[in-house]
Amino acid sequence: MAKPPASPVLPTDLAHTGPNAAPAPVPGDDPPALPPQPPRLLDRVRHATRVRNYSIRTEDAYAHWARRFILFNGKRHPSELGPDEVAAFLTHLAVDRHVAPSTQNQAKSALLFLYKEVLGLALPWLDEIVAAKDSRRLPVVLTPAEVRGLLHGLSGTMGLIGALLYGTGMRLLEALRLRVKDVEFTRREILVREGKGYKDRVTMLPENLILPLQAQLAQAQALHQRDLAAGHGDVWMPHALATKWPGQDRSWGWQWVFPSTIRSVDPRSGVARRHHTNPASVQKAVSLAARRAGIVKPCSPHVLRHSFATHLLQSGYDIRTVQELLGHSDVKTTMIYTHVLNRGGHGVRSPLDLF
Repeated sequence: MAKPPASPVLPTDLAHTGPNAAPAPVPGDDPPALPPQPPRLLDRVRHATRVRNYSIRTEDAYAHWARRFILFNGKRHPSELGPDEVAAFLTHLAVDRHVAPSTQNQAKSALLFLYKEVLGLALPWLDEIVAAKDSRRLPVVLTPAEVRGLLHGLSGTMGLIGALLYGTGMRLLEALRLRVKDVEFTRREILVREGKGYKDRVTMLPENLILPLQAQLAQAQALHQRDLAAGHGDVWMPHALATKWPGQDRSWGWQWVFPSTIRSVDPRSGVARRHHTNPASVQKAVSLAARRAGIVKPCSPHVLRHSFATHLLQSGYDIRTVQELLGHSDVKTTMIYTHVLNRGGHGVRSPLDLF
């Protein structure tokens, strides 16, 4: 009697034959989960900076220097490197790349953070790496006539921002991060929140800027109303205040005084919202205005802050008052403007002028 034909063997059956074969999957079961991949080193750097509440610019800078250090050493892991490689990298920056001492020291700080806070390696030799000596340079200061020419070359929102920098002594990011609730027209004050060093301070609101700022707020409020009507209108709030105070991120008081014309994606949260005006736009506008005004000095928005301090001292205001307006922790930082005045605290007059 003939045997019945053997059933065909499918390829899937062949994959599960043998004494050590895994059991055949049951139809409907989910595939086995892959083990989670460890985060990449640069992602760990960013996570460590965020845990410590560092600014996004510090986060970008530290990740940038960690990446350059790894590429400089042939993509070897930093745990395999030592003091010779760190010293060689910092020497390369100074000798071959001709970076400023402050840039070289920033790279060193980033590597210190990488080894100590990210990799958790206690390396005594890292503290012994010699830091570059940062020379103390006098700031660039414009004359009152140059300031007028520069501000005359700016128009619209850029003109208002430039006038605000010169009229209050604020840093560029302090002005761009200004919220509606922090402008006090009645007392003619501006509250600067979390300036350099995460410190708050109060500065004056120039009388000549009251009407232009009120017009700017009217435009910003109209833009905010359109965003709300379109289902947007929320703004970034620090320290998880949007979670603590639900709905406040859409309130008018928390909006930027100088909102961006477009919405963008937050690089940390991935949320699309309207940020403040891009500082690069202000820097470009100031550079073009300085060129049109015939100013040959290096000119940036920060020069207006230097000019503000110097012109106040020229007008006879006390240096402690200027220190408070600028938000300097140490009066020695403010004293640098007395050197710009060429007075040195003594009002020295050249003997040539006595003839």
